[in-house]
Amino acid sequence: MRKKEYDFSKGVRGKFYRPNAKLNLPIYLDDDIAEFIQMYAKRKKVDAQIIVNEILRRNKKLVQSLR
Repeated sequence: MRKKEYDFSKGVRGKFYRPNAKLNLPIYLDDDIAEFIQMYAKRKKVDAQIIVNEILRRNKKLVQSLR
């Protein structure tokens, strides 16, 4: 139910603000990539996140070397 007006007179500004909060962004992979990463991670016996980070770090270094 929507009200015409809301009373924020007892609200506290910045109550949930955390300047050092770390935000983890969700990354959505295409099905074929996700399947490949899962399969590769299973074969290496590591978490898929480790594989994705390794791939991205290598790619980052490659891109930086082209500048």
